[in-house]
Amino acid sequence: MMMGEKDKKEGLSRQEEFSLTPQELLVEEAVSKSNRMTIGVPCETDLEELRVMIKPEAVTVLTANGFEVRVENGAGIGANHSDQEYADAGAIMTSNHEDVFKSDIVLKINPPTLEEISFMRKGKTVVSVLQFNSLNKEYLKAVNQKKLTCVAFNYIEDRVAGLPFVRAMSEIAGSTVMLVAAEYMSNSKGGRGVILGGITGVPSARVVILGAGTVAEYAARTAAGLGAEVKVFDNHIYKLRRLKEKLGQFHLFTSAIDNLMLEDAISRADVVVGALRNNQGRCPTVVTEEVVSKMKENAIIIDVSIDHGGCFETSEPTTHQNPTFKKYGVIHYCVPNIASRVSQTATAAISNIFTPYLISLSETGSVEKLMLAHQGFTKGVYAYRGSMTNDVLASQYGMSSKDLNLILAASMETRMG
Repeated sequence: MMMGEKDKKEGLSRQEEFSLTPQELLVEEAVSKSNRMTIGVPCETDLEELRVMIKPEAVTVLTANGFEVRVENGAGIGANHSDQEYADAGAIMTSNHEDVFKSDIVLKINPPTLEEISFMRKGKTVVSVLQFNSLNKEYLKAVNQKKLTCVAFNYIEDRVAGLPFVRAMSEIAGSTVMLVAAEYMSNSKGGRGVILGGITGVPSARVVILGAGTVAEYAARTAAGLGAEVKVFDNHIYKLRRLKEKLGQFHLFTSAIDNLMLEDAISRADVVVGALRNNQGRCPTVVTEEVVSKMKENAIIIDVSIDHGGCFETSEPTTHQNPTFKKYGVIHYCVPNIASRVSQTATAAISNIFTPYLISLSETGSVEKLMLAHQGFTKGVYAYRGSMTNDVLASQYGMSSKDLNLILAASMETRMG
């Protein structure tokens, strides 16, 4: 087949696939003549979000694999990565926020705003976090109208059906919360003036952790490592058993969530960490206002579950700038996105996990082939070229959804035919 005929057929195929007008197709062909897939990394518009999707070292790897990486000036400042670092790594720096969204793939921690969606080219891909309660029907209609492929990196699964991004951020949050607790237990922060580990002749602080998942594991490891007395409550016995096995070098008290025993432990605690998680919907509230009112003066509540509504009845979202408030004399730390407190570590973790997918993309040549090659990646796709592909999200907003695997199979059959 002559090159002209091949190009013509490929152009027609893309026109049918993305429902592009002839004018839009001409623009697509002009942009793709360089044969380099473009990646855009914009600045985050949320002042509380300091992380960025890829670190400068990843840019070096991506450009070596044939990508053109566009980074908006200041995108990495919150994670202490300068524009010069990205430029030295091979990124094309720009001050044009809109221009970054013209890329084939946009990498952004928080989902793009409606205005940012309008900047994107039809049929392209955006990768961001997804929290069901943060979206609305207008947003979902906008991404479908643009026929975008939307990937939630916090729903991508690894080969053993784990959630690598969620685990990494949970590890960070679990390790960080006990350092936060130690800080707010000091007199300078209005705390009880107690150290976690105690000293010879002085008992250690009492820490209660609700939940036995990844956040709880790392919080318990840090607290016990500092010498605190740790009690963990969860209604899943297999999680408690797994936690005991992983932290066998430490003495942990574990229990199912028995109301009387839990209330007694909380009333005696210096620190209570809420680390319960509900994968779909709001986190259950397990500590009532009455129980909080019986806690010690200047005891500390750290509600890591605030991202999902919180597991304390007294919890209210706070910010990194104003992280605490007092209720019933108890210090409440209820900052969503605790990982952003240590943004450079969090950025490195996200970048290390996601960069291999982008390298695979350079090898497969298209997002569709990447999905077929990595079924775990497909788990993160919630919108694909005009259709919702996440049943839970679609039903929440009264929208219809389609099976992504069937769509991909039909697409491959059409191409082969």
